[in-house]
Amino acid sequence: MKTVLTATAAILLLGLLAGSQAGTTTAPRQANQGSAEKIETTPFYCNMHGLNPEQRKRKTELDGILRGTRTGARELPDGFEFQFPADPATFRTVAEWVVMERACCPFFDLELRLEREGGPFWLRLTGREGVKKFIKGEFREAWFR
Repeated sequence: MKTVLTATAAILLLGLLAGSQAGTTTAPRQANQGSAEKIETTPFYCNMHGLNPEQRKRKTELDGILRGTRTGARELPDGFEFQFPADPATFRTVAEWVVMERACCPFFDLELRLEREGGPFWLRLTGREGVKKFIKGEFREAWFR
């Protein structure tokens, strides 16, 4: 019994320490089965240490490619959705960008969606309150034309 209590106390302490890291808090998140789990909440800024210099250079290249191939954009209540051609090469390029974006901006909810029957391909960027304003401020105007 004492071992179980000690292990439980250690787990609780680790959870508290993780939540008290500079600039982070924990917030409840709904899991698929309806149970709440704790997630880390980071401030709205790009983590410059999230990518190494080679990855940052590649992400800059991908930013230009995506701005050039984007075929539409629409505003959502909590972010934006960007449309791209639904070909395999574009899907791979957007997926590569998403992995890098997640490393430097972990506060985004990122979703890739291919609509049925050969429909459009969408990249959805959303998140908690404030994310939409962040996207407007950080993304170049070319993303929204």
